[in-house]
Amino acid sequence: MDSVDIEVLKSAIEWVDGGRRATVGTIVKTWGSAPRPVGSMVAVREDGLVSGSVSGGCVEDDLIEKVKAQAVARDKPQLITYGVTNEEATRWGLPCGGTLQVVLEPVGRDTNFRELLSIIGRQQLIARRLDLDTGKSELVPGKWSDVLEFDGKTLFSVHGPRWRLVLIGAGQLTRYLAEMARMLDYHVLVIDPREEYYAGWDLPNVELNRGMPDDVIRDANLDGHSAVVALTHDPKLDDLALMEALKSAAFYVGAIGSKKNNDTRRVRLKEFDLSDAEIARLRGPVGLYIGSKTPPEIAVAILAEMTAVRHGVARPDWAAKETSRFDPSACEVTQST
Repeated sequence: MDSVDIEVLKSAIEWVDGGRRATVGTIVKTWGSAPRPVGSMVAVREDGLVSGSVSGGCVEDDLIEKVKAQAVARDKPQLITYGVTNEEATRWGLPCGGTLQVVLEPVGRDTNFRELLSIIGRQQLIARRLDLDTGKSELVPGKWSDVLEFDGKTLFSVHGPRWRLVLIGAGQLTRYLAEMARMLDYHVLVIDPREEYYAGWDLPNVELNRGMPDDVIRDANLDGHSAVVALTHDPKLDDLALMEALKSAAFYVGAIGSKKNNDTRRVRLKEFDLSDAEIARLRGPVGLYIGSKTPPEIAVAILAEMTAVRHGVARPDWAAKETSRFDPSACEVTQST
């Protein structure tokens, strides 16, 4: 669940606590060029106020009309479909041929959204099972491999950070990267055994582990929903962490530094029990080349590349790293301020 959908649930709870009716919609299935992915959410208040989006177009307008008229999901959940034909797709502002199904659920004071948000706030993964016939729901422990499922009668949805990002080093760049990553559905873990960095760490909801990076990563059982980025410039910390990360199933492993520094790093990694194929997985210099100079800009570049890898998007030609230009990631930008 990304930060936008968390705001949807918070808004729905606030409205109900204020004595208003609220309806929450969740996309459960799409066909064709749907504008928002499965799992996206929207909340509509009885007077038409909206939080979130399932289409960015006329679907929200239609939902507002139906909710204001109490024509949908008045007493229990209801499934509604938009854009079955090209004519309807055009009417609802969907790309031609696009279709989406939305489960609408009335929100009451006893709806377990409050407990759900509390669990998410603790950076825990949780799943929710909603019975459309009875309107009853239950929360069950979630797994990293869980995905939204809908069989027409039961909606099984997954909430909380479904991706993991492990950052080596607790410096300035780490702070920007951690905060941005949490907005993109990542559970963030920072590893740094150095006392001087631990003393100044105060980023809320982001754990700082003081163990040795290679030990922590080895015990983390990284899977295909995990990413690792080394940010210390200290081979004693970065290289050992990368050695374990490159042997794992992590979908993304990167290291800060210039091309020259990372080429030297690859030579060092050959001294460990890594194959050429495993070493080739290392992304360094890390991030897309977008002319980044400041720590926040470098964080954007790293997350942009991670997002592209997640979605199987090839690196665009304009983002190729140019070795002849200044590489700010080679500088020491990870010192605390």
